[in-house]
Amino acid sequence: MAKPVTRFVCSACGSVTQKWAGRCENCGEWNTIAEEAPLSAGPGKSLGVVKGRAMVLSDLTTEEAPPPRQSAAMAELDRVLGGGLVPASACLVGGDPGIGKSTLLLQAAASFARTGLKVIYVSGEEATAQVRMRAQRLGLSDAAVKLAAETNLRDILTTLDAERPDLVIIDSIQTMWLDTVESAPGSVSQVRAAAHELVTFAKKRGVAVMLVGHVTKEGQIAGPRVVEHMVDTVLYFEGERGHQFRILRAVKNRFGPADEIGVFEMTGTGLAEVPNPSALFLSDRDKPAPGSVVFAGIEGTRPVLVEIQALVAPSSLSQPRRAVVGWDSGRLSMILAVLEARVGISFQGLDVYLNIAGGMRVSEPAADLAVAAALLSAREDAAIPPHCVVFGELSLSGALRPVAQAENRLKEARKLGFSQAMVPEGCKTGDGAGMDLMPMADLTRFVGDVFGAA
Repeated sequence: MAKPVTRFVCSACGSVTQKWAGRCENCGEWNTIAEEAPLSAGPGKSLGVVKGRAMVLSDLTTEEAPPPRQSAAMAELDRVLGGGLVPASACLVGGDPGIGKSTLLLQAAASFARTGLKVIYVSGEEATAQVRMRAQRLGLSDAAVKLAAETNLRDILTTLDAERPDLVIIDSIQTMWLDTVESAPGSVSQVRAAAHELVTFAKKRGVAVMLVGHVTKEGQIAGPRVVEHMVDTVLYFEGERGHQFRILRAVKNRFGPADEIGVFEMTGTGLAEVPNPSALFLSDRDKPAPGSVVFAGIEGTRPVLVEIQALVAPSSLSQPRRAVVGWDSGRLSMILAVLEARVGISFQGLDVYLNIAGGMRVSEPAADLAVAAALLSAREDAAIPPHCVVFGELSLSGALRPVAQAENRLKEARKLGFSQAMVPEGCKTGDGAGMDLMPMADLTRFVGDVFGAA
């Protein structure tokens, strides 16, 4: 480890010497020379004694106006962004290959351009002719969007500095390369360096930047997670290939609520917004069936009703199957254990299949009671009333815990024609939204009241 350089400074005239002396040779003053300590003495190379610029400090009472937002004229996209696009912000959009990321961002670019913003779309994966063909298919040819096909980040930043756009879309960050980094495009070093340069450019020039990121087999954005820390907003585009629904979910947002979702439907002319996703997710329910339960959930600030489906069948294997789509498999194992330990209902020797209809993914613990109801309904071949919704968190003791925003859940259910709700005791339901409430204290009472001697 190199020793930090020490220097001596005269307090009278400011002259610098490499050794101490009693009298300054520059101004002639005595006992004015003192050692100046280095700025850092930590591990690695020291910062030395060269001073930086003093920062301007403020207190917590400083009042600043909220950042202005530009609406995209796409309600679902504006909802996920927290109300619109913020200037000088960086947004990262990830999703599976072919899920519709490029289609969504091209539609967003056209929407922003029609509102008066200067938009540049840079593609590192497709030629400009391919982007034009997609724009023609989507009916966006009249939008004033500038196109470019380039992967050299130096050329891209030079062009952007000259054009001074309001919004830049980079598709994708894994194809960009910087000539100062000696590694292949898509490597950790290149992705980190390219993201850093683009985010820095966005902050200095006041340009909003939207980056497309590839995902790994585990569903995470490829490359270092430091890219997600660099940007202001991280959006994931989710959906199953067998379903027409696409969900844009905010997992990080410095300018708005996280876990907000926007719902789209894939059509022949692009992605169409779904203003009422609950009605769409429940559109295929024609009559009550065993194993089918409607769960009233909350995604961000939006109440969403989804159907939870369960199937329980005898297993011919020594270790029964446990298959889950759209929910946490570990939480399913916990609920099966609670049912056996606290209520005495065993699923030993039975295959258990659980599915969230419509390609939706549910992560909140309030779905515990709905999942337990679906499992019991499938096991006992007894259907839950079709006009009933269920929500509640299940503890390991078998008690039911109240959940947040119960009143909003009930209002959404009432809006869609539901008249009954099974809820935990202690929920703040307000006036109940005019619904018939069935408060439950624990799982034992729930099983007894709903399924009798199960």
